[in-house]
Amino acid sequence: MGQKVVTVKDLVANTRLQIVTGQEYLDRPISTADISRPGLEMTGYFNYYAPERVQLLGITETSFSTRMQHDELLMVYRKMADKRTPAFVVSTDLPISDELKEAAADAKIPILTTSLTSSQILSNMTYYLGGQLAPRQSVHGVLIDVHGMGVLITGDAGIGKTESALELIQQGKARLVADDRVDIHQEDEERLIGEPSTVLRNMMEVRGVGIIDVQQVYGAVSVRSHASIRINIHLSNGKIGEENFDRLGNENDSIEILGVKLKRMVVPVTPGRNTASVIDAAAVKFRTTNMGFDALETLNKRMDQEIAKNEKIDEENKENHD
Repeated sequence: MGQKVVTVKDLVANTRLQIVTGQEYLDRPISTADISRPGLEMTGYFNYYAPERVQLLGITETSFSTRMQHDELLMVYRKMADKRTPAFVVSTDLPISDELKEAAADAKIPILTTSLTSSQILSNMTYYLGGQLAPRQSVHGVLIDVHGMGVLITGDAGIGKTESALELIQQGKARLVADDRVDIHQEDEERLIGEPSTVLRNMMEVRGVGIIDVQQVYGAVSVRSHASIRINIHLSNGKIGEENFDRLGNENDSIEILGVKLKRMVVPVTPGRNTASVIDAAAVKFRTTNMGFDALETLNKRMDQEIAKNEKIDEENKENHD
């Protein structure tokens, strides 16, 4: 799955930006999340100018421009107004020069403004564009929010992924993010964000029942628009003792999505086993382990203590016998 197409119109709708000029040019595409602060370019140095970026003009750039002559300033802005430039953004409600308006109008580039400072609007735009333009991958499975944690459920078709997720939603323990197809993008080096496709948003397909709208049936609190994926629970038709299943779980198992390693738990699905409860328990265990409470480690310590105690008793009995 490739990158989404983001336009200046999308940027305006999702950040605190207002349109000054160029309403008719808002369909210009944005191809990178990087934002340019053209300080050097204001001096006429264009060797490393990145025209494909949104150009952000703040107090520094605007103050410098007031010292420039009309023809010089117009020439600089015309060089900046490249055919690949998506938009000019002026921060802090600063005045917009006629030279910028003329150069932008000639190149059919919109000018946007905001009351936010340069740092604030830079952060807003980078966060939004970073999420929208990040590489994406679609995964077959179900994504639910369990106790505030994104759980990606995968497994063979018909194994019960949707039914298990639905049971947790009915119990009020989970919220639906995506069913059948989960669109995933990387937010940073360690975090994956999952969301549904537009067509399947809030929908679940339950075998034998059909399509249900989870939000309509169970209310708005039963769905989420996206979630940070923390763990993958893979449902398998195998049995414990087969396919290298470990009764205590494999603490080192993981999968890799978009270069990010994700903790993975393989859960065998057998007749009579409540898979939904197992998923809930696995999510709670992962959460508590991250908080520093490791049940397996506690068990090992207790066993070591019991072994040491028994060995001491054996030694004392041996001495008494001698």
